Amino acid sequence: MDSTDPTGFQRTYARMKEQMARVVVGQDALVEGALVAVLARGHVLIEGAPGLGKTLVARALGVVSGCVFKRIQFTPDLMPSDITGSSVYSRETGAFSFVPGPIFAQLLLADEINRAPAKTQSALLEAMQDHQVTVDGTSRPVPSPFVVVATQNPVESHGTYPLPEAQLDRFLFKLTVGDPPVEVERTIVRHHAEGFDPTDLGALQAASSPQEIVAMQRVAQGVRVDEAVIAYMVELVRRTRDDKAIELGASPRASIALMKAAQVVAASDGRAFVTPDDVKPMAAAVLRHRLMLHPDAQLQGVTADERIEDILRSVPVPRLAA
Repeated sequence: MDSTDPTGFQRTYARMKEQMARVVVGQDALVEGALVAVLARGHVLIEGAPGLGKTLVARALGVVSGCVFKRIQFTPDLMPSDITGSSVYSRETGAFSFVPGPIFAQLLLADEINRAPAKTQSALLEAMQDHQVTVDGTSRPVPSPFVVVATQNPVESHGTYPLPEAQLDRFLFKLTVGDPPVEVERTIVRHHAEGFDPTDLGALQAASSPQEIVAMQRVAQGVRVDEAVIAYMVELVRRTRDDKAIELGASPRASIALMKAAQVVAASDGRAFVTPDDVKPMAAAVLRHRLMLHPDAQLQGVTADERIEDILRSVPVPRLAA
């Protein structure tokens, strides 16, 4: 794929979205968020109660992207070596050889990530940030593309370890999943009554390949962002630092994440330039996990999403030259 071809990007994006919609019903925002994160070279944290399709989205994404997909079920006794792999001594050769762990995948599902202790989570952090894994003093690169899709349950607290702010900040998006509308839930039940098996995704087809995903990432990176749009994104992020209800606002990394996400949205629409309308739908997913609300605001029931909506309304939207 030509790195200057947003039209080809749009076609492939639409095929991937269409394939995922065959098995993921009523979660359009979740599907689009996962696709945007992959194509923006970012990781995504999905939060929702059990049974809402978080794992299904990740598995379907692995199929339609054509990427090597692996899943790690995080548990309190999970060790760092269970993720990264370890060196094993061979009696035949009289030497140690490295046996890679499941982290050496192109699309990694970290299921219930907050169930693992901090030491194990930190083993994942290096790969997320530096795209490499260090074991026994040797650094090894992870495959390309490399995307982590992590899930967590927002309700259950027994046996969980909250993700540190440094790790949360490494996720491009935090997507939240709510209960589906009644008609959507009826459709889901009807599909199961007709024989749909969520563990069998054989009906899905690969709509892309790892090489094409990398090419699409280059296309998105080449989408033009005018100075007025950059100023708009930066102002949105800076307002989170001045908001009285927010104790800790977002860093410049959030501004970069917002830009990358908006570039993918623009490319998915077949455009080679970003508009403010590409930025606004991505703001909550980029910012909600990067904000620490003031304790008084939390006691009053204020949410991060509410503050983000107020900030979006308060920042003037720039007009771009025709």
